[in-house]
Amino acid sequence: MRIDNLEVDLKTESARRVIVIGAGIVGASVAYHLACKGAQVTVIEAGEVASGVTGRSFAWINTSHSGPDPIAQLRAAAIQEYHRLEAELPDLKIHWTGALSYPPGTDLEASANLLTQAQILDLEPNLKNPPRQAFYNPQEGALDAVQATHALIAGAQALGATVLVHTRVQGFTLRDATVTGVETATGAIEADLVVLAAGTAIRQLTETLNLSLPIEASPAIFIRYRMQPDRVNTLISSPEMEVRQDSQGILLAAEDYLDNSLENHSQAIAQRTAAAIRNELAGIISIEPELACIGLRPTPADGVPIIGYLPGIGAMYVCTMHPGVTLAAVAGRLVSDELIDDQVSPALAPCRPDRFFKT
Repeated sequence: MRIDNLEVDLKTESARRVIVIGAGIVGASVAYHLACKGAQVTVIEAGEVASGVTGRSFAWINTSHSGPDPIAQLRAAAIQEYHRLEAELPDLKIHWTGALSYPPGTDLEASANLLTQAQILDLEPNLKNPPRQAFYNPQEGALDAVQATHALIAGAQALGATVLVHTRVQGFTLRDATVTGVETATGAIEADLVVLAAGTAIRQLTETLNLSLPIEASPAIFIRYRMQPDRVNTLISSPEMEVRQDSQGILLAAEDYLDNSLENHSQAIAQRTAAAIRNELAGIISIEPELACIGLRPTPADGVPIIGYLPGIGAMYVCTMHPGVTLAAVAGRLVSDELIDDQVSPALAPCRPDRFFKT
C-alpha cells in the first residue's frame, strides 16, 4: 500500500496487534507511525478525536528551551520530522511563519537570529511598540492541532487502523504480569501491545495496575479571537502577548493560568488580553473572543516526557509529554521504531518510566 511517496508493507498474518489509548495529537502520531510499519492498530478514545488538550493548544512548533535540556535531541529533530509528515500526508497543513520572540528587558545576547528594530518592523509592520531587538527563528511554525490530529488518524485508517471513539477503557486483561488486552464497556479487545497516550488520564489508568505515574494536569489558557486579517505575520511571543493569526484571520493567543478566582477566569483573561493586543497592534477595528478555555497539559513531575515500557508490566508502553504538539511527530516515529523494529532510541533514554520507580 502507498500513501503518496510512502510505501507500506502490510504483513497482516504476523502483524502485532497494538492498542493505542488516546486520540490526541500524540496518540494519533503513534497510531499513524505504527500503521506505517504494518501493525494492526486500534485507537481507543473516551471522547472524540482531538477532544482533550490537543483541541486547546496554541500549537507552536517550538524548538527553543532555556537552561539544561535532557531532551535536546528530540527538540532538534522536531521540525525535520514535521516536514517529513507534510510530505507523507498532504492534508497535514503547517504554517511555517517563523517565530519572533522578545523576553522582558532590552539587552539580548548576541545571536545570528537577533533582529534590529527595523528588521522587526519589516516582519511585523503592525507592531505599535516594537522592541529594540528580538530573536527570530524562521524555521519554526504552528499548526491547527485538531486538523493535524484528524490528518494523522485518517492516515492510520488508510493503512487499516480501527478507531473507536466514545469508548472508555475500564481496565486491562493480564496474564503472568503481561497485558493481553483492554477492557471496555462493550467488551474486551485483545492486544500484543498497549500504548498509553491518553495524557492526564494515564495516571488513573496506571493506578488500575497498582502503579502510579506522577503526571500533573498543568492548566493553560487558550483564546481564539475574531479579528481583522493580516495583522500578525509570524508567531509573536512577547511580555505583553503570545499570538499568531491563521489563514482565515482568526487570532490565537496563549496565556498562563493564574488561579480560579473570578477576576482570573478564562473569559476575564481573554478581555484583558484583548486590551493588551489592541495596545500592541495597529489597525484593529474590533477584536472579539470566540473561545476562551483552559487546557490541561499532561506534565510529568520532573518536566521530562515519559516514553517507554512500564516497569513490572509486560507489553505496556507509555507515551506522554509536554510539549505534545512540538514532539508528536518525532515521538511517534521513535516509538514505532521501538515497538515494531525493536530499535532502542538513545534520544529517549532520559524519558523512561522506570526513573520514577527506582529505590
